Amino acid sequence: MFFRRIILTTIVAITILISTESLSHAEKATPAPATSDELPPWKEQAVTYARKLSEVKWMPVAPGMPTRGGYFEEGVEYTGLPYSSVKSTGRYIGFDIYLKTFLAALENPDSVLYTENLAGEIPNAESYYGTVCSAYTSYAYQCGIWYLSWYHGPTHQQGVELVKPANGQTAQVGDVIFRPSRGKSGSHVQLVTEVFANDQGVVTHVRVDESTSPLAKATKYSAEEFNDHLNTRGRELYRITDPDAWRAGNRANSFQFPNYQEDTSTPTINRVVLLDRGDWVAYQKDQSVRFNILDKDDQGVKSLVIEREGSVIEKVGVTDKGIVERTFEQCGNYTAHCVLGDNSLSQECEFSVCDLDFSLPTSGVPVSGAWDLDFHTSNMNAVIVYFRCGVKRERQHTILISEEDRTLGKVEIPDEVVRELGNVEVWLIGENKYGRLKKRMMVEVKDHS
Repeated sequence: MFFRRIILTTIVAITILISTESLSHAEKATPAPATSDELPPWKEQAVTYARKLSEVKWMPVAPGMPTRGGYFEEGVEYTGLPYSSVKSTGRYIGFDIYLKTFLAALENPDSVLYTENLAGEIPNAESYYGTVCSAYTSYAYQCGIWYLSWYHGPTHQQGVELVKPANGQTAQVGDVIFRPSRGKSGSHVQLVTEVFANDQGVVTHVRVDESTSPLAKATKYSAEEFNDHLNTRGRELYRITDPDAWRAGNRANSFQFPNYQEDTSTPTINRVVLLDRGDWVAYQKDQSVRFNILDKDDQGVKSLVIEREGSVIEKVGVTDKGIVERTFEQCGNYTAHCVLGDNSLSQECEFSVCDLDFSLPTSGVPVSGAWDLDFHTSNMNAVIVYFRCGVKRERQHTILISEEDRTLGKVEIPDEVVRELGNVEVWLIGENKYGRLKKRMMVEVKDHS
């Protein structure tokens, strides 16, 4: 059965850091009711996935990986995914790429993590790969695309309720904390991942996981600190009671990404050759692919072998470590490996070359009435059309593309999506087993009456 659901969303910015007790130094206590032993599977999964992103450890192997106000330090171990609101330019970890793609890119000094800096180009972004608060919570709750922060609650979603009174004694694992925007500080969401109680059943501590700058993190509040946290900046506590109603058609298992099986496994990172975007990753056709011959174990390398769909298309003689750069015009799934000094073969890098494009009505996008968006893909399925509308593009809409739409090569955009004259931001998002690509276009909305 084909589906299409229009999802209203809005712009997200990130919050200030909260000065409170670190999880690693907090007092131990007994988990309270509604913790992991008693959770329904979907909530238990949400906790598992959230913690994966806040507890993952990683280390830059080169200088130049940007963060707010500076750079991550080479050779220093960090915990939690980097914060970066990459928009359509970079890629969101979990939604656009595997976690292992990020980890592979870290091991390549020539990767986009070190050569690209989105600061100044994209508001609230630095690193080419990253996550944000709403992508973090939406990933945890197994959505196919993020619900931006203000869309988590009962004003815009079904299957969720406002918790009253909201305090440490009423909080449950899986609850979402929402903070509305104020002034220059944007809205923010956090996830309750554990509640602790003493022997009398009184809650003593609450663990909260979130994506915030510079890193995703977990904080263990005392009950009093948690109450103070909820009672500032207009925060609200939401409880998802029906995940199917809350997600509606926006379910991760309807897409190839997020891929939790891959993200929760331990990858083997290639030590001989890596791509400028890491490994297990998608490229747009005609986009340059840079192969970095690393040979970290100094085994010696004789050649780089590039294959498409299992057939060798090029064998490049290699005499030393360094960069080999190629551009591929033919779409397909590719691998690259090295022939080592003893004639054995290295681990393969995997990537895909894809085409993703769309066009709008030649007469312009109308301010009223339905219209068609035509799209074309190769080696990738178009899955989502994403809009930012309004005077400041504060209104956002998501349309999920059905199999019927893909067969026709077009999707109908309902009348209610675009309601104002002026510029509208339109994204087409496609995916295959190696990740997602995003094509963005700014268009002018015209009055055709």
